[in-house]
Amino acid sequence: MKQLYIFLALLVCAFSSSAQTDSLQLQIQEIENSLSYQYGEIALGDGLAKITVPEGFKYLDAEQSEYVLTELWGNPASGTTMGMLVPQDKGVLDDDVWVFDIEFDEIGYVEDKDAGDIDYTELLASMQEDMLAVSRERMANGYEEIQLIGWASDPYYDQESKILHWAKELKFGESETNTLNYNVRILGRRGVLMLNAIANMESLPAVKQNIPLIISSVAFEQGHSYFDFNPDIDEVASWTIGGLVAGKVLTKVGFFALILKFWKVIAVAVVGLGGALWKRLRGRKEEDVPVAEEEQEKVVS
Repeated sequence: MKQLYIFLALLVCAFSSSAQTDSLQLQIQEIENSLSYQYGEIALGDGLAKITVPEGFKYLDAEQSEYVLTELWGNPASGTTMGMLVPQDKGVLDDDVWVFDIEFDEIGYVEDKDAGDIDYTELLASMQEDMLAVSRERMANGYEEIQLIGWASDPYYDQESKILHWAKELKFGESETNTLNYNVRILGRRGVLMLNAIANMESLPAVKQNIPLIISSVAFEQGHSYFDFNPDIDEVASWTIGGLVAGKVLTKVGFFALILKFWKVIAVAVVGLGGALWKRLRGRKEEDVPVAEEEQEKVVS
């Protein structure tokens, strides 16, 4: 009889855990269904640029993207996103989701005279030293360590199209999964369009494979392109190509964390979850803490 009671108790626990899992999945699906994705040609920044949503992707506007970044993924509010591209077959709360966040940084016209002279191996070593220094300061303030492991994709500058892209591999604390920081910069007359991949390292092949498609989908409108620069009236940026890559190593833009995305859902729907699901979600708690608030520059490394 005692064994029967134990069996029944275990059965009840299993049923309860299954019901809670179903409840969580229902909440996630309801959130996904509440989002309004767009397709086709979309204006960005009041005539600044346009995006033609590429095949295999869907576009989420600025307001909804800010909601995803802050309310669902737990990042600090920035108010700078112009929207994001999401793979067509993924939802923003899927475990393996990755997106391209779109922003514009009005830093001026970036001269590219140094583009062919940059030693990116030397630049990486310098960036790693900077990262160590900042990481020590973060740890002293109670934040987890951050390591710049290396290039996930070597920096490349397309002189003809004036497009720069590169990727870094980062390790946050004791996380078993490293973070991918993939950056695309499309140079313009008064600044740069920034397309930042928000992803984990496992998504690198998919992200890298789609770089040409993503780049070809975004363009400045007439009068705003790099080739429309007027030296008599336009401001030249203090940044160079090398400076865009080096940037300020821990600026928060481009370091949005994917790992925190479930916390708002948990708080609303399933506080007190137990069992394997809770352990899986709890395992995310500190793997990718958003970058410290003291780093607020728009141009990112």
